[in-house]
Amino acid sequence: MRRRPDPLPRFYRWRTNLIQTPAVSLVTAVFGSMALLISLFEKTGRTQHRIAQHWARACVWISGSSLTVRGAENLRKHPVAVFASNHTSYMDTPVIFASLPFQFRILAKRELWTMAFIGWYLNRSGQIAIDTTDAHTTLSSLGAGVKALRSGMPLFIFPEGSRTPNGELQPFLSGAAYLAIRAQVPLVPIALSGVYDLLPIHTHHFYPGNLVLTVGEPIETAGMTVRQAEELTARLREAVHGLLKEEEGKRSEPSVTPA
Repeated sequence: MRRRPDPLPRFYRWRTNLIQTPAVSLVTAVFGSMALLISLFEKTGRTQHRIAQHWARACVWISGSSLTVRGAENLRKHPVAVFASNHTSYMDTPVIFASLPFQFRILAKRELWTMAFIGWYLNRSGQIAIDTTDAHTTLSSLGAGVKALRSGMPLFIFPEGSRTPNGELQPFLSGAAYLAIRAQVPLVPIALSGVYDLLPIHTHHFYPGNLVLTVGEPIETAGMTVRQAEELTARLREAVHGLLKEEEGKRSEPSVTPA
């Protein structure tokens, strides 16, 4: 007998198209406009960052997913650090902003600065554009990140450079390690689980589930030189991979129902 198709994927597609995408677009426009207006009067970016956090939490809520933060105590061990995570989905950024409880700056591809509202927010709120046109411009962009760290502002970066095409952890670029070493601040590994399944790279539809952001132990860089950037990058990737495997193990554990 021919099996009937699973109705859930079709339901998710219709819900995304009719409800979730319009809702995300609306909150992005509203919060983006608020952030732009505030930027005319406030130069510290603190209020804009709070607005971005509210936007992010709204996006996660609209997606229909739950969000859990593990190892949150590692976020507060150092006032300034470079936070680095695997990059799985367009929803990674809302999850990050919804989870990190302090103001920070992100390093992202310059191409994002051309997008309506998102680009305007990135520009007005002091985020740092990475220009990968050539080695000289990339190094200059990273210099802006080092300056922000030395001024006391934490940074966040996706060391893979772009979203994973298949959900697997990709090779890491050395930018995060370079920044941490140059500023002599810790490098904090972060692993995102479940976000790829929520909004995979090949689709524009939400498939809600349990999202988990896991924060690992900070990796100290005191005394390291930029010649050790590749070594530190390997340690960072290993740490993120370990956090992902640990979470994968928890997800695969059978649930026990009390007698």
